Amino acid sequence: MKLTDLTTRAGEWLRGIGPMSEIVISSRVRLARNVSGYHFLSKCTRHQRTTIEHKIRDAILGASISPKTLYVDLQDAPEVDRQLLVERHLISKPHAQSEGARGVAISESESVSIMVNEEDHLRLQVLRSGSQLEEAWEEINEIDNKLESTLDFAFHPRFGYLTACPTNVGTGIRVSVMLHLPALKLTGEIEKVFRAAKDMRLAVRGLYGEGTEALGDFYQVSNQTTLGKSEEEIISDFKGVVIPKIIEYEHHARRTLLNDRTAALDDKVFRALGILRCARLMASEETLYLLSHLRLGVNMGRVKDIDIRTVNELFLMTQPAHLQKLIGKKIDGDVRRAARAEFIRHRLNAA
Repeated sequence: MKLTDLTTRAGEWLRGIGPMSEIVISSRVRLARNVSGYHFLSKCTRHQRTTIEHKIRDAILGASISPKTLYVDLQDAPEVDRQLLVERHLISKPHAQSEGARGVAISESESVSIMVNEEDHLRLQVLRSGSQLEEAWEEINEIDNKLESTLDFAFHPRFGYLTACPTNVGTGIRVSVMLHLPALKLTGEIEKVFRAAKDMRLAVRGLYGEGTEALGDFYQVSNQTTLGKSEEEIISDFKGVVIPKIIEYEHHARRTLLNDRTAALDDKVFRALGILRCARLMASEETLYLLSHLRLGVNMGRVKDIDIRTVNELFLMTQPAHLQKLIGKKIDGDVRRAARAEFIRHRLNAA
C-alpha cells in the first residue's frame, strides 16, 4: 500500500454508503493517549520526540490494526503529501504543519488512522461513512486495547487518561459527526444548530475542524468535555439525542424548500450545475459551494442524470493536493483553477 493509492478512490468520510449519509457524511471517534514515563510533547526535546515516535510506530505496526497498514513519516513527507492527508481527514492541519518526529498509521480501508506526536503522543481515529458511531466506537476500543497491551498509557486512578489538553482528560474521547446542512443554510435557519449545540455543550466547527470555516455547508459537531461521562454515555447522547435533532431540522428545511420555494431551490441547484459544467476557471471555495448545492439537488431528486458518488468524489478530487497528485506536478494560480474546471467538466459531462 502506497500513499498514491489513496488518490484513486474516495476517502472514508465521503463514500456515501452509511446510514443517513444524505445528511450524516461521516462519524468519527477519536482517543487521545500519552505514554507513561515521557513528558507531554510541549515539554519534549527533539531527541525525546524521536524516541517516542519510534516506540509508538513499532507498537502500531506490531498490533496488526489492518491487513495492510501504511505508515507515513511526516517529518520527511513533502508538503503536498501532508496536505493530501489533511484533505482526506487522516491527519489534522496542526499535525501537517508542525515540526519534529511525527507520523501517521493508516489502515487499508482508511477507516483507521493513528496520529503519532500530534498534540498528544497518540491520537487514534476511526472514521465511518454515514451514521455509524457505535461501530466506530467498537473498532477503536479494540485497537486501543491492542496498543495498551504493549504501551503503558498515562492514567490517573481519579482523573482517568492524562492528556495535553485538560478538556480531553478522563476518557480522552472525542466524538464527532460531519453533517451536510445546505437547506438550513439556504433557509437561514442554521442558527438553530448553533443554539442546540450550545445548549448541549457541543462544539460546531468547519470542514477541517477547529478554526476552520463551514466550507460546502459541512459542519463538524463534537463533544467539548470528556471528564465525568463514560464513552458509552457520550456515544449514546450523540446517537439518540444530538444527531436526530439536527437531522430533523435539516429534513424540515428541505421540505420547506421543496414545497414552498421550489423555484428558488431549482435555481440554486441548476445554476450550480450549469457553472460546474461550463466554467473554465474554478477556485477551491467556489467549487465546494457549488458542489454543495448540486449534492442537495441529487439527494432531493431534482438532478437525475448524476449520481451521488460522482459528486462526493468531486468534493475530494478537486482539492488542491489531490488535483496536483492526479496531474503529477505542482500547479497554482490560474493554471490550477483551469485544471480543476477541466476535471469537473470532464466528470460531469461524462456522467
